[in-house]
Amino acid sequence: MIPAAVAGISSEPIENGSIDRILRAVRQHLGTEIAFVSRYVENGEKELTHVDSDLELPMGPGFRDPRENSYCWHIAEGRLPELIQDPADHPFTQDIAITHFLPVGCHLNTPLRLSDGTLYGSFCCLSRTPDRSMNERDIGVLRAFAALAVEQIETHLDTDYRHGRIDKRITKLIGDRAMQVHQQPIYSIKNNRPVGVECLARFPDAMMRGPDKWFEEAAEIGRGIELELLAVECALVSLKQVPKDFYVSVNASPDTIMSGALHQVLERAGKKNLVVEVTEHQQVEDYSALKKALKPISKYARIAIDDVGSGYAGLRHLVDLGPDMLKLDMTLTRDIHQDLARCALVGAMVRFSEAIGSKLIAEGVEHAEEAEVLKKLGVEFAQGYYFGKPMPVEDAAKHLKKM
Repeated sequence: MIPAAVAGISSEPIENGSIDRILRAVRQHLGTEIAFVSRYVENGEKELTHVDSDLELPMGPGFRDPRENSYCWHIAEGRLPELIQDPADHPFTQDIAITHFLPVGCHLNTPLRLSDGTLYGSFCCLSRTPDRSMNERDIGVLRAFAALAVEQIETHLDTDYRHGRIDKRITKLIGDRAMQVHQQPIYSIKNNRPVGVECLARFPDAMMRGPDKWFEEAAEIGRGIELELLAVECALVSLKQVPKDFYVSVNASPDTIMSGALHQVLERAGKKNLVVEVTEHQQVEDYSALKKALKPISKYARIAIDDVGSGYAGLRHLVDLGPDMLKLDMTLTRDIHQDLARCALVGAMVRFSEAIGSKLIAEGVEHAEEAEVLKKLGVEFAQGYYFGKPMPVEDAAKHLKKM
């Protein structure tokens, strides 16, 4: 069997408290001085990933040496048995440096193999003095604990493999600039005419997975900002097809805004008829930092807060951020013509937006009855399937021109 590192397993060590607890339990059960898990990595080396001992040891997690210098490798290769009561019983051990350096006395070891048979590393207990009382039953105990450790390792590796696939997809998408932009019209309810469009990212596998899944996965592996910036850049390219009398809205998370990278993108593009919608899918820890980051962006775009009514920002934070626009989440507008409570909430938001000098946009409007109630409540703008579905940029341009 090939070492795990050669099989494409991550070079990052597994941080898992469960494995530490397994090592402590087996060491105490067998009465040995040291217990460890190791793995085989690149360049023909063995690395200690977890070590449990009450001794002051010269090596700990992260220590690497050539695998040929270890009992573990030779046991996996069949040159040594899994149970060594005394290294003196096996002349081959006298040529292994660790025998004399530690020294090694009693040694119990079983190779760690993943469910597909791949050799990952080893699971070991040892003491510095020989122990003739150790027997095959003790090796059985060691194997049982090793099986628990393998379960924990494979859980991590499944996640690692998944993250690797996500990373490859995103790298290819960005390299090919394969993201497309669709635009959804935003209307004046009073005049029943469009005033702008919101740019929405569309991905090559749109029939199987929605864009939210792409952004969630990108954030999961630390590439969320990178993917959001690509969406903004693609949206800015589409500006040349939007009639100049209409504004264009792009989405950005607080993390992307506070990174400073969005400001740089907008600065390079120059001042346009833009709106930046601040999306909140995670709790913002520091609204003052967000407000500070929005200030230079406001030179190039008006600021809107998206999903008002379902996000994390409370009314005080909305006031502090001083947005030009507030976008009511569709949970507040959906079926509003049949719900007095929603009418009351939206009516209050109309008065609130007027008080702070913001325009109010209702999202998710699908029926004429909803639009009529929103109009009566004083909501000025809306978007949703009733006014127009998201559509390719060319179709959106035609839609705007004919209106």
